[in-house]
Amino acid sequence: MYKSPFLNKISEFMMVRGYSKRTIKTYITWIRAYINFNDKTHPSQLSSDHVKQFLTHLAVKRNVSASTQALALNSLAYLYNKFLDRPLDGMGDFRRAKRQAKLPIVLTQEEMSLFLQEVPQQYKLLIGMLYGSGLRRMELVRLRVNDIDRSMKQVRVWNGKGFKHRFTTLAVELLPAIEQQIMRIELLLNDDLQHSAYAGVWMPNALERKYKGANKTLAWQYLFPSVRLSIDPETNKIRRHHLDEPMINKVIKQASKAAGITKTISSHTLRHSFATHLLQNGVDIRTVQSQLGHADVKTTEIYTHVLKQGADGVKSPLSQILQHHQGQPLA
Repeated sequence: MYKSPFLNKISEFMMVRGYSKRTIKTYITWIRAYINFNDKTHPSQLSSDHVKQFLTHLAVKRNVSASTQALALNSLAYLYNKFLDRPLDGMGDFRRAKRQAKLPIVLTQEEMSLFLQEVPQQYKLLIGMLYGSGLRRMELVRLRVNDIDRSMKQVRVWNGKGFKHRFTTLAVELLPAIEQQIMRIELLLNDDLQHSAYAGVWMPNALERKYKGANKTLAWQYLFPSVRLSIDPETNKIRRHHLDEPMINKVIKQASKAAGITKTISSHTLRHSFATHLLQNGVDIRTVQSQLGHADVKTTEIYTHVLKQGADGVKSPLSQILQHHQGQPLA
């Protein structure tokens, strides 16, 4: 809960409409920043001009990236268009952010092989799916048992970024580990059902009403559940949540260090590597776009820029000199 009753109302408004906690938190952060920028004036007393001034401030004074500025705009557009029911107009003439996002860090396939060898056995399926299916970290931990289509060798991603659904590939080599994982989940579920206060896994309100009792079935359990039961802070009911997100990056950093990789990598590095390796293997960019769940192919094209770096793009003039001298040393 927030100190501001106004922000709490926005949070509740979004929660009822099925927005994720992360999205709500992000939108509230930008709405609060906008209110503070305008000396804590209530947004209903402000206009589109105030929104444009704030967005221009982000670009000029704070030097945010284009994607960050767009996120701020989306947050304020939601505030006015949906919550206050006062649609913004004339939003085309604010200063656009020019700072571009950095090129993604990508592991070579050789580095990826070394990295995967260092991942502890209990996390190999988790990390294997993160890379092998190009999933975002939150998409991975939110997977349910019934999101794995073993017959079609694919993963169903529900409500990914932008509330989009998609299918992405599943490495067939992971199927035996997935079968073992589902057996483990079934044992956990059987134990949980013996607990008199167990309320079943969390499900969105609409689905919980539509599929009564489904939250206590195997199909709806998280694929990567928490090791222990916990109290749902919203309902005070006892449930088994999914695995904790931050733990994943800890595993990745430890395995990266053990593999001797000097690049700074995170869970998103594996997603970047998935996309880049698909392109290297000849998969067309539209298919990669679909696998990643990008709304615009321009977002996917950043990986073609990665491929054009160094030896995969322009040939170094040094190579020509060394080849001419048949590899003789320069000194």
